Amino acid sequence: MSWLDQVAWNEKGLAPVITQEFSTKQVLTLAWMNREALALTAEKGHAVYWSRSRQKLWHKGEQSGHQQQVKSIRIDCDNDAILLEVEQIGGIACHTGRHHCFFNKLIDGQWQATEPVIKNPEDIYS
Repeated sequence: MSWLDQVAWNEKGLAPVITQEFSTKQVLTLAWMNREALALTAEKGHAVYWSRSRQKLWHKGEQSGHQQQVKSIRIDCDNDAILLEVEQIGGIACHTGRHHCFFNKLIDGQWQATEPVIKNPEDIYS
């Protein structure tokens, strides 16, 4: 049995992936991988995800240049969630131009953005 066969893929052939910055341990994003994305991530040394909205492989940073270089790949005790430890190139992991995707915080019953936009998304994806 290969290491890829040991992942408990869901009914759609996907597993959730938590991506964490290696140096700071900051959680950057939650994404999804299929078998091919995980194999490519291990082979290439940079994060490759499965885009559920576009239904295709997504090499992180292919448009923005904000690639994630993989330091380690881990799996949880149930084999159904993956943890990537990465070096975030360019300091921006979120498509909104922020350092990470978890910038909204519940404050007094409302979600409020608590992290600054580092670069305007229109400038990143133009």
